[in-house]
Order: sequence, then C-alpha cells, then structure tokens
Amino acid sequence: MIDAEAELGRRVQEFLAAHPPAQTDRDRFLRARFEAGLAWVDYPVGLGGLDLDNSVQPAVDAAFAAAGAPDNKPQSNVIGLGMAAPTLLQWATREQQERWLPPLWTGEEVWCQLFSEPGAGSDLAAVGASARRDGEDWVVNGQKVWTSLAHTSRWALLLVRTDPTVPKHQGLTYFVVDMQSPGIDVRALRQLTGEAEFNEVYLDDVRVPDAQRLGAVGEGWRVTQTTLMNERVAIGGSVGSRETGPVADLISMWREARADRPELLDDVTRLWVDAEALRLASALSAQAAERGTPGPEGSGLKLAFAQLAQASSSLTLDVQGPQALRYDDWTEHRPDLTTPPDRVPGYWYLRTRANSIEGGTSEVMRNIIAERVLGLPAEPRVDKDIAWKDIPK
Repeated sequence: MIDAEAELGRRVQEFLAAHPPAQTDRDRFLRARFEAGLAWVDYPVGLGGLDLDNSVQPAVDAAFAAAGAPDNKPQSNVIGLGMAAPTLLQWATREQQERWLPPLWTGEEVWCQLFSEPGAGSDLAAVGASARRDGEDWVVNGQKVWTSLAHTSRWALLLVRTDPTVPKHQGLTYFVVDMQSPGIDVRALRQLTGEAEFNEVYLDDVRVPDAQRLGAVGEGWRVTQTTLMNERVAIGGSVGSRETGPVADLISMWREARADRPELLDDVTRLWVDAEALRLASALSAQAAERGTPGPEGSGLKLAFAQLAQASSSLTLDVQGPQALRYDDWTEHRPDLTTPPDRVPGYWYLRTRANSIEGGTSEVMRNIIAERVLGLPAEPRVDKDIAWKDIPK
C-alpha cells in the first residue's frame, strides 16, 4: 500500500503541474481530473478512477485542496454523488456510465430522485406513477413529491409502475429521465423554515427512451435498494471528522457560553460522545461497503444521525437561550445548496425536524434494523402477495 500511495501521490503532483489550478478553467480542470482517474480513485479505470482502495481518497482530495484546486461542489449535487453514481456504477451499461458519470462528478449536471409520491412515501413499493411502453420509448404519467433539487437538476432517478397486475414489489421499473423533457412540471413546496427546498413534480405523457432504463423491466425494486442503501449511508455518514456535522454549532456555542450554563455540561458531553460513535461507525460501514452495495446497517447510521441532529439543535437553543429563537426569515427562498447555509440556531431546530422523515422515516429504519440486522420476525404485510391494482387505495 505504501508503494501504491507513493505512486498515487506522484500522479497527483504530475497532474497539478500539467494543469495549474490558478491558470486552468474550472470545468476543464475537473474534466481532466476525471479522465486521469483522480476523481473517485476506487471507481474503474475510464470512469474517473484507478481501481484502488477508497481509503486513499482523502489523501488525494487533501492534495488537490492544498494546491487550491476547484472542487466539484459536492453539496450542490448530493443526490448525484451520493446516490445516483453508485446506482449507475452497479446497474448502468458501460455506455450509460460513460455518458452520465463524468458531468455528474464535475457538477456540470445535477441529479435528483423521483421516488416518493403522495400515496407512497414510507411504503415506497406502493408507487402508482405509471410507464407504458410505446415503441422504443416509455410514456410516463404521475406525480412525485418531496424532490430535493428538482428545480436545478438535469437528470432524475425515476421509479415507476410498469405492471399493475402483479404484487407491488414486482411491477416496478427504474429509469433515468431528462428533467428538460416536455411534460415535466416542477412546483415548489414551501416548508416550515420558509425555504422551498423541496418540490412536487408532475409528469404528463413524458417520453423516456428505453435506452435510459436501469435493470430489467420489473426489476426496479432491486435497483431501488441500491439507491436507498447508499442514500442512508450518505446521510448517516455525513459526520466526516471530529466535531463536525450536527454537533459543530453546539460545541462551538457551548465553549463560549459554558461559564453561564454549566448545568448543561452532561448533556453536551453525551451528544459529543454520540457524535464520535456515529463517526466511527460510519467509517467502519464505509470500509465494509467497499466495492459493493451498502448493507442494511446503513439504516442504523441514518437513524442515529436523525436523532443526533435533532437533539443537538434542541440543546443549542438551550445553550444560547432566548437569542436562539430570533429567526424571522420566512421568505420562499429556493436554495441550490452551492454553499452551506449560514443560519441561526432557530433555523436548524426547524430544519432538523425533517431528518427523521427524509431518506426513510425513523420508524421504517427501526423495522429494517429489527428484521434485516437483528433477525427479528417481520411485521405482518397483508398486501405483499396480491396484485397492486387490487390493493385498496
């Protein structure tokens, strides 16, 4: 590994010498980095990587950051990088990968996820948006909801029902849809914070080429599991280093105010320990998931993150006192997530209420942990073996 790391370091330095960050156009620099295999080094050669262990990725990123190289704006394409890319890597054809992965990684094309519907959120397999085959295309009709970044996205991961005559998990098919297609209507959803971060998306006779299908017809639920497992790991693994993520503001404010609020020391310490446990568990999960789909353990990370974020934001209000409630920006702001929002604690308290819903509710996460990690008996499911069309709606 030492020789491999040394060789990788040499590659990075040679690349930087050939593409000085200060003198190279941002998009051209990132495209060249992808072509050199220095984007995500654990991906295959030709797809942004070098077939290496992903444990060396932080060193590569650090070397580029130290040189002042542009990044690929990961926070503005979280669904593309965290969910679409691993799904494409496992299910897309080589031709599809070569078309979609380069601009996804560079941030030139943002992705979103058309999964949830008004009648199919926690029970995602109940989706009713339909796709009918018409020659080389599929004609899609339906409504999706709670779609982050739909208003800035070029591509979307789409789950639809192609056969209503079979049980709900069997009649689904998975596509990639161009968000610029005729018939797609994106409408803002204003939330508790005042922002319109989410969207509802209407699809009216949207034509999707069969060439943009991932997996076989009727195999959509299998493909979806890849996306969902990576989504939960991405959410739960967002605590990157010590004292970052949900506890960052809490720890910072506590250090300033501890002389005035010593009675909160035990609570702050307990959440610091929880954050460390989540960080280390996330690191172990990432190692275990190398070169494969993350397992159901990711649901535990996602559940722990939601609990930590909500408890931390609540305690931050206690640490700061009445001043923390001075949040009055209720405008319908349309964030693009290009830069992390600089919000007062009152904002984060409201925003973290969604953490136990988005990416799978905490109740569903507990069921997955119980059944697929602990091996406990499954809950009764009366609609599991009947045709979707016969399920009461």
